[in-house]
Amino acid sequence: MFEAPQDVSAVLTTDLGILLGLLVMAGLLDRASAAARALFGGTFAVFILCYAAWRWHDTLPALEASPERIWPYLFFVFETIAIAYTLMSTLILLRFEDRSREADREQARHEASGDWPAVDIFICTYNEPREVVEKSIVPALAVDYPDATVWVCDDTRRDWLRAYCEEVGARYVTRPDNKGAKAGNLNNALALTAGQTNAPIILVLDADFAIAPHILRRTVGLFHDERAAVVQTPQFFFNADPIQHNLMAAESWVDDQRIFFDVFQPAKDAWGCAFCVGTSFLVRRDRVTAMGGFPHDAICEDINLTYALMRHGYRTHWLNERLSAGLSAEGLPEYITQRTRWCLGTMQVALLKDGPFRSPHYTLMQRLHYLHGVMNWLCKPFIVLMLVAPSIYWFFGMPAFHADYLSFLRYGVPALLALWIYSGWVSGQRTLPLFMEVTHIMTALPITLTLASAAIRPFGRPFKVTDKGGDRSISTVRWRMAAGFGGIALLSGAAILWSFVSPVAASEISPLDSFNLVWAGIAMLLAFVAFLVCFERPRGTEAFHVAEPVRVRAEGTARDAMLARLGLETAFLRLDAPQPGAVGDPVEVRIEGVGWVPARLTAVAEGTQALALAPSPPQRQALILRLFTQAADPIARTANLRVALRGLAARCFRAA
Repeated sequence: MFEAPQDVSAVLTTDLGILLGLLVMAGLLDRASAAARALFGGTFAVFILCYAAWRWHDTLPALEASPERIWPYLFFVFETIAIAYTLMSTLILLRFEDRSREADREQARHEASGDWPAVDIFICTYNEPREVVEKSIVPALAVDYPDATVWVCDDTRRDWLRAYCEEVGARYVTRPDNKGAKAGNLNNALALTAGQTNAPIILVLDADFAIAPHILRRTVGLFHDERAAVVQTPQFFFNADPIQHNLMAAESWVDDQRIFFDVFQPAKDAWGCAFCVGTSFLVRRDRVTAMGGFPHDAICEDINLTYALMRHGYRTHWLNERLSAGLSAEGLPEYITQRTRWCLGTMQVALLKDGPFRSPHYTLMQRLHYLHGVMNWLCKPFIVLMLVAPSIYWFFGMPAFHADYLSFLRYGVPALLALWIYSGWVSGQRTLPLFMEVTHIMTALPITLTLASAAIRPFGRPFKVTDKGGDRSISTVRWRMAAGFGGIALLSGAAILWSFVSPVAASEISPLDSFNLVWAGIAMLLAFVAFLVCFERPRGTEAFHVAEPVRVRAEGTARDAMLARLGLETAFLRLDAPQPGAVGDPVEVRIEGVGWVPARLTAVAEGTQALALAPSPPQRQALILRLFTQAADPIARTANLRVALRGLAARCFRAA
């Protein structure tokens, strides 16, 4: 069925032609056009389906009850899951919903009438330090809205937080236990506020998210649609995730959640299947109350909430605007804990009696979208198998699939090229080869283990909160993870060496050997980059790039300077000429919207000065509003391969 190529130059010429054709399509087609999405998505699907057909028809041996015959089929099963997930993603991305115009219209209507519904703001907190939770409380209290009440829902019963709420003017809520985890915390606040403010709309925030002043004016109008029970906004972050940070790629590589928030959720909204993501969302009180409160029978209360509401005929609407920013997972253990919790929660909801697979009260489209989410996690074992497959071939003589390099160049490489170019196009340049693969590799094994354990005992596990804050100022090596990825890299390298020095090695490398040699080299490269990620670079306090003139005062003399970076505790100045001063000297700096802030020189160099700020409580609150509620955007929105590779190269030779 599939002709075996004989001429490498002809195959490479064909691949080059395909590459150029795909690049032309990416350059000419407008991804906002439904027709363009259908054309490029259909072209991409053809390449993927041809590859899948080739794999099934030409690369699988006859099935027999032996390890060397079962192994290729096991590999193919998980590869098929990944292929099916990719094709489902292409279908979902044929559509796209942008609700900004709708939000404009409804905001104007409310402003004209002056009729704004009351809103209760629930800030869910569990053991976060003050320097984290204050960044959520202060902006919430300053929200530009005529009728909003801030409730701090403390699930760790901290006296200092109660006192802080009294100091700044927020209302404090707690409970005697942690039953139901976050959903239980929300239900406690739901019941308590029903007898006081009883606002018809509730805005839910995690304790590390700072909202923009206009978030409520932009979102409450979307509840004009009676089907809308939840209005969800995307999560943005004011710090790099561990992979971006450790690979020195925060300004050139987009975190994996950006693709989900900016690309998939607007597409799912167009199908009526967007879902809640746990923070920065609004929900109608009456809809939640009518179904008995926030559901707590799965550890991911967010997606559980959406699908429980779907069962009653309601939807989640997605407003794809930057209306809040929060703290991304700062370390690899926290990053992995977060992803494995999402995986387990997705599987739990799938198994619920009232879930999308067992209840009769869901449409076929809603079930397919949930299946798409499940398959996202089921793809992870395939990544693990891809890393170890070439070593299994060289040490045990068991190929994952029977193909030579020429056949893969003809049928596999075009599919890969189509995947990379289509993904970059449809995501608005938010994906990069190598970096995207490494992002998935970092969590592939923990998620695979989570899936295995969930198959045995899916329920009864404690809710694990992602730790935020704490001292991140020193380098940390995640030795267990480093050993795993380093071991895979070494094993792949050893496999390549073994292919040449093995006493049973053939005198001439076969086409199948060549294919697995290249595969082993790629696995070694990916594992090595993942190994680098395990060496966590230190983090300082957040300081954002700014460029504005300021006045600096020392010993009664004021002078001009340029503010280059600003944080809650630090400031960095650029000076046109050398200025007097030594480390430890007291100074004051006048920051717009904050006033004269006391400070002390911590570093002095030619043309620059670093300051340690000591703001008063009101000044600190003003700095929080200045830094975390405006459009400071220190993380890349689109990817740049050249800059990302330059950062990766520098990381290879830098210890911290």
